[in-house]
Amino acid sequence: MTRPILVSLLGSKEIGKDLAKKGTSSDITLYNRVQGDLALTFIEPTQFPEKFPPLLVSLAIGRQVLLAVESVGRDLAEAIVTADLAGKNEGLLALSPSIGEDDVRRILKGTRLEKIPAVPLEGKSINPVVESWSGASPEGETAVPIDHAFPVKGVGTVVLGVVKSGTVKVHDRLRLFPSDKGVEVRSIQVHDVDVQEAEAGSRVGLALKGVEAEEVSRGQVLAPNDTLRVSDTVELAGYQSCRFFKGKAGEGDHVHLAVGLQVVPAKISRVDGERLTLTSDRPLAWSSGDRGFVLQLSGTGTGPRIAGAGNIA
Repeated sequence: MTRPILVSLLGSKEIGKDLAKKGTSSDITLYNRVQGDLALTFIEPTQFPEKFPPLLVSLAIGRQVLLAVESVGRDLAEAIVTADLAGKNEGLLALSPSIGEDDVRRILKGTRLEKIPAVPLEGKSINPVVESWSGASPEGETAVPIDHAFPVKGVGTVVLGVVKSGTVKVHDRLRLFPSDKGVEVRSIQVHDVDVQEAEAGSRVGLALKGVEAEEVSRGQVLAPNDTLRVSDTVELAGYQSCRFFKGKAGEGDHVHLAVGLQVVPAKISRVDGERLTLTSDRPLAWSSGDRGFVLQLSGTGTGPRIAGAGNIA
């Protein structure tokens, strides 16, 4: 059985090619390596820091964090506080020779990642640690968030994603959440190999019947009918504010709401202690307990663009 390991690769835009083979590339870039029973996928937010959503996409797909540091500054701090709010607590700090570890540890202090081990920023030091990490568990209903979709001549609509939970199988009939559209899985590839099924953590390419590529967008989720909730009203419980956020995120403010790979405009309609209620511009799909992030993407402030996060009630 393959052990899939999904790593959010934050920082260096050069180290990815030394760790695995470059795959899909857009605002995020995926690097893949299959070695025996090990399948490694590194998710790099290529257009961060110019754009903030790629960082959230990387953290939503990745299970562990590789913090590859070539410089210390605002971008690094923003990535670290966002990873902390995303609940990431396992990772590795890889430092270029010009970076002092103490400088990075000061930013990490107080976060879930503050005690992660440190190694030099080189493949031979990074690989043994990353390869020792645990993979995802297949428990739960099948759910595949989609990050790319395109038409393939002779095949039809193909979507790319990572199996979040459960197992996806050929001929599965699934719903394309948050829409009502039903689709059938015609075929599955994992790292360019045809398979009959794929478990949680697997990077998959799915050929779908019943939908055109232009009808599919990033953030939609393939799952059995009635297994996800769909609404334009989201309540975040246990809301934790970002300690460095300098913008506005109070009742009545217009923000962006991120859930999984979905990022949509929203309005904060109610604040009740550590509970926020938001109304989004269009319906979102989620499972109870999923993490929701409140973002302020407009303006030119000097602080992080993430206001805070909480679990969807």
